[in-house]
Amino acid sequence: MSHKIAVITGGSRGLGRNGALKLAEKGVDVIFTWRSKEQEAQAVVKEIEALGARGVALQLDVGDSQAFPGFVSEVQKQLKAIWQRDRFDYLLNNAGTALHEPFASTTEAQLEALVNVHFKGPFFLTQQLLPLIADGGHILNVSSGLTRFSQPGSGAYAAVKGAMEVLTRYQAKELAARGIRVNILAPGAIATDFSDGRVRDNPQINAFISSVTALGRVGLPDDIGKAIAMLFSDESAWITGQRIEASGGMFL
Repeated sequence: MSHKIAVITGGSRGLGRNGALKLAEKGVDVIFTWRSKEQEAQAVVKEIEALGARGVALQLDVGDSQAFPGFVSEVQKQLKAIWQRDRFDYLLNNAGTALHEPFASTTEAQLEALVNVHFKGPFFLTQQLLPLIADGGHILNVSSGLTRFSQPGSGAYAAVKGAMEVLTRYQAKELAARGIRVNILAPGAIATDFSDGRVRDNPQINAFISSVTALGRVGLPDDIGKAIAMLFSDESAWITGQRIEASGGMFL
């Protein structure tokens, strides 16, 4: 039986890295992107290989749609060279950046950067990768708990994530003819280096999040990595067009 293959954007750190490793544990091979730290990315390749799966790291800035045709060609080349295949099974649109800025002072440049990375990027990258996604495959987009509950300073970020939630439903409807499932995972506050490690490193923020979370703690990367692996698994084969929140019950 041939291995499943996942393509993950932003797989060299944070939740993308954790998702890659959880998939590798289940025997899924991974092609993932990195933007600026090649050494970090190659270390993740070694971690994936240590788990018995194959890993490939490719450079990509998801905010630069002009780079997508070259990236798609490179994915094609790697699929043929390493797996003797022309299609992959899973796409995780994970790459992202943070912005903490009140609505009143958010600039046009800040909003454009968010749209490029969190909406325009996943929109057109997924579109261009469609011919390489196997029929019966699965696309998983990434949103945020912030689309359900409101925290001051996160309006622009949450709004573009909200756009991805709407797009996910349309993708699920339109790609169903090929048996492709599309869902969106909404993490709560997770202790990673995302947004300069605010959740992980600031004791006050950490304590506040724990106090408003039903399960009484902040999320850990493993919590999201396991959810990613679960949603890509055959056990989730009847789930599509859904927003799945993994937040430990924040602000219930």
